Amino acid sequence: MKKGKVVLVGTGFVGMSMAYSMLNRGGIEELVLIDLDQEKTKGEEMDLSHGLPYAPQKMVIKAGDYKDCKDAQIVVITAGVAQKQGGQTRLELAEVNAKIMKQITNSIMKSGFDGIIVVASNPVDLMAYVVWKTSGLPKNKVIGSGTVLDTARLRYLMADYLKVSSKNIHAYIMGEHGDSSFVPWDHAYVGCKRIKDVMRDGKHPMEDLKKIHEGVVRAAYEIIEKKKATYYGIGMALNRLIRAILDDENSILTVSTYLENQYGQNDVYIGVPAIINHNGVRELIELDLKEEEQQKLKDSCRLMKEMRQQAIHHIWEE
Repeated sequence: MKKGKVVLVGTGFVGMSMAYSMLNRGGIEELVLIDLDQEKTKGEEMDLSHGLPYAPQKMVIKAGDYKDCKDAQIVVITAGVAQKQGGQTRLELAEVNAKIMKQITNSIMKSGFDGIIVVASNPVDLMAYVVWKTSGLPKNKVIGSGTVLDTARLRYLMADYLKVSSKNIHAYIMGEHGDSSFVPWDHAYVGCKRIKDVMRDGKHPMEDLKKIHEGVVRAAYEIIEKKKATYYGIGMALNRLIRAILDDENSILTVSTYLENQYGQNDVYIGVPAIINHNGVRELIELDLKEEEQQKLKDSCRLMKEMRQQAIHHIWEE
């Protein structure tokens, strides 16, 4: 395994936003781009490489193929189709992207890859499960981007509301990367002070917390309505996750990971706080959730299992 080598599968807006973020921040030695559109991939290689004289460190950037996965430390999958406007259901999207994930994962594993796979294709909780099941890798080595972006949106909105630095907001979005997500507010802090106490002492209405979460859920819809797609935020979020792995940080991030008796749930990928290091998911952090929050997590997991049963249960037989 080549330390600091990252392979990106999918050179669309999300993948290239991540790549551009990496170029600006540094921290990786080699970035390989893979996509069905080889001409575009070569163009992306050239365009990124022309920025290297102004980058913080030397980096090898190249258009490659699946053989390049063999000695990579991390493979990031952002490939897949976006949900079509005007009729395509989430189930239909899941079925299409699950087949793409299976094909990509098989190609990655044929190279002899034994690193960590990060999945950012939607529906991400379901796609992470497909990649894990197809790859045969240990569950800690397949990670979905989960609610990392949702959590960033939450912290941004809370910081803007309270007029404090977002770096001092310690709060998490859990559950599905989607409408059934929730915030465990008893575990949300501003610095070392509980957010509920901050709201009470500052005479802020408690119902504003609900409005902030609603703002998180609406964010993607609003961005897509205004500019057709979201990619900068998730690009930054993926870069953050990858740095936590490469630098062996033991950082806490809300990734989509496999539950095995945690929170009373089994055999499902869902967004929960986890400690991330060079092995991928070191361990899950199991919070003491209120009954209502526990039910919301249960509902998220049930939704994922229902989608799996209806849309993708048959793909391993094909």
